Amino acid sequence: MEEKKSALPNFPKSYWISIFYEFVERGAYYGVMSILSVYLVTSAEHGGLGFSKMEAGTIKATIQPILYALPIFCGALADRFGYRKTLMAAFLLLGSGYILSGHMTSYPMFFLSMVIVAIGAGTFKPVISGTIARVTDENSSTLGFGIFYWSINLGSFLASIALVPVIRNMVGDNYGHYIFAAAGIMMLLMLIPNIFLYKEPPKPENAKSIPVILAEAAGVLTDYKFIILLVLYSGFWILYFQMFDTVLWYITEYANIKPVENAITAILPVFTPEKPFKLNPEYFTAINAGTIILLQFAVSAITRKTKALPTMITGIMFGIAGMAFIAFTAMSIQNEAASLGIKTADLMKSGSMIPQIHTHAWALITGVMLFTLGEMTAHPKFISYVGLIAPKDKVGTYMGYSFLYGVIGSGAGCLIGPAAYEYFITKTDNPAGMWLFFTGIGVLSVTCLLIYNKIANGAKAASSETGKE
Repeated sequence: MEEKKSALPNFPKSYWISIFYEFVERGAYYGVMSILSVYLVTSAEHGGLGFSKMEAGTIKATIQPILYALPIFCGALADRFGYRKTLMAAFLLLGSGYILSGHMTSYPMFFLSMVIVAIGAGTFKPVISGTIARVTDENSSTLGFGIFYWSINLGSFLASIALVPVIRNMVGDNYGHYIFAAAGIMMLLMLIPNIFLYKEPPKPENAKSIPVILAEAAGVLTDYKFIILLVLYSGFWILYFQMFDTVLWYITEYANIKPVENAITAILPVFTPEKPFKLNPEYFTAINAGTIILLQFAVSAITRKTKALPTMITGIMFGIAGMAFIAFTAMSIQNEAASLGIKTADLMKSGSMIPQIHTHAWALITGVMLFTLGEMTAHPKFISYVGLIAPKDKVGTYMGYSFLYGVIGSGAGCLIGPAAYEYFITKTDNPAGMWLFFTGIGVLSVTCLLIYNKIANGAKAASSETGKE
């Protein structure tokens, strides 16, 4: 009698260790990111560093592009020198970078410490995906990478709703230093399983040399259609990076979110009127990861057979809808403030629970969820589209350089966000203007992608008519 095969592939130990690494690393990273922007601009007497928003944005606009760009080259280095050695270096860089960041108070030294973190994260990133690619095959890779993406969001979610709040409740205003320390310790502890448990996956037959990598980079950069796609798609990621900067400043410094806090206090028995729920930044960032955990499989099933570029555009439109919803509810508060002859900021902080403030508070939650729905819809199809348009012998190279969307989106978004906040919120008391500005960036991105789609389809039709491929 033939033995029945298990529906679950028999993944090797190195696969599960890699998943564990990813879970812990993303928990440490997003635990820090959930509070970083607020920590940077909070005054020293309240446990922060007291930097300006543009100074904070400059740090983020440096470390995020490093994180997205390094995997292109570090993947090749890992292939040549070994995954275990590369992971050792990554964990040492991450651990020391986080711990140093928690102790630095001057701008140059904190900046340098976070660059060390970014280099460590950029070194770590391709090794995990590379390990999974090496130990899975065409029958198991879909499930293997599905578990991988879940581990990312699960690590982010649990860090945001458990690790960070526990530390905050234990130490009070100085929680930021301890979150950095916890992240650093978590990374250094990963050295133990890396020494004793992790096994080097099978090495590719031909590891690429550095000159070859640089030559392929130059070749990809001459594919103007691909580069245009990356630039256009990065407009959506300019908006994405506001979730960790502008949105967090807005809810902690400006918006009235008491209606949401009061509702959660009333619903969950762990909170009382004497000890009410407070919607701290880490909870807000957890909305993104939590929504993905709940809905990604359903969204993937719906979009499984849809065309890539139109689906990307639809996803970005969901993101735009989220920003627009926040903008129009903010506008209703501005109109009410104008009718009362007071500033919008004064009405926000007055304690008034008028319907407009209720609507705006819940619009912030709904807007982030809509944006996340757009992310879940657009990004998997973007990855699929890159694979479709890449030359067959250069798919891997194109997939590596597809991370340039993050380089452009984070570099621009982390500078545009602070500038927009300073102008629309600090100087002109115009929150609706800020959210309409971001909505406009999304609309511009969609418009350009629609034109790109039309031109791309036209070129494809012309190629078919002439018999060219």
